[in-house]
Amino acid sequence: MASLLLPPGSSLLSPYSAAAVAAASSSSSRHRFLFPSIGNLRKSSYRRKFFLPAAAAVLDETPVFDPSPGFQESHDAIAPLKLKLLSAVSGLNRGLAANEEDLRRAESAAKELEAVGGVVDLTKHQDKLQGQWKLIYSSAFSSRTLGGSRPGPPTGRLLPITLGQVFQRIDILSKDFDNIVELQFGTPWPLPQLEATAILAHKFELIGTSKIKITFIKTTVKPRGSFSQLPPLEVPRLPDALRPPSNTGSGEFEVTYFDSDTRITRGDRGELRVFVIS
Repeated sequence: MASLLLPPGSSLLSPYSAAAVAAASSSSSRHRFLFPSIGNLRKSSYRRKFFLPAAAAVLDETPVFDPSPGFQESHDAIAPLKLKLLSAVSGLNRGLAANEEDLRRAESAAKELEAVGGVVDLTKHQDKLQGQWKLIYSSAFSSRTLGGSRPGPPTGRLLPITLGQVFQRIDILSKDFDNIVELQFGTPWPLPQLEATAILAHKFELIGTSKIKITFIKTTVKPRGSFSQLPPLEVPRLPDALRPPSNTGSGEFEVTYFDSDTRITRGDRGELRVFVIS
């Protein structure tokens, strides 16, 4: 056991002064129980634990967490690789502005981080999925079919759509998995621009240790901006009999890197996505 000698001015026994402890030790048995002498502490392990439960943690020379060299090396290697990936995807407008070289650079940086991060086991760390995640890169957006800084595909061949921020909101208790997309719809002059948030509600389940399956429930479109007072519009899921065979209403993706603030996923069509906690 480490020495109980305290440095001058130590506040370990605060708010009790040394005089108060001495007076309490020489008074009644009740006070002797509350403030036993150092000699009695050596004789009774029970009193030792009762008297200084916090002091043991302070004075014990054994570290609470002693990471192995391999753990420390892995931790030290991850930080620069995360920075490398974030640098590779920054300025690409979530992938909408990416060219072939940008795609290769992002893919290479993601693979390096995945290799150092090791195997993902969501069954042990599912609680880290909880929260709202912001999409900062998707290789699928490089097809430039969803707008962003460029005009998007016309809705009904009349109104261009511009993609805003994209989020994933995950609730591990209710198994809710919502894709949240901010949209801007071009309108003819002099009408104000129409802004809306589309919430694609899903339920999720784990498949194995690193795969997630999501099943579509419904879409809710909430107007924003000048039209925020309009009621939300709900688009329910089509019945199975009316849904095209190619649209099963569900999808799968694998989580290939995962920590408290960064997540990399690869979809069932091979797309690479990078998220950060928001």
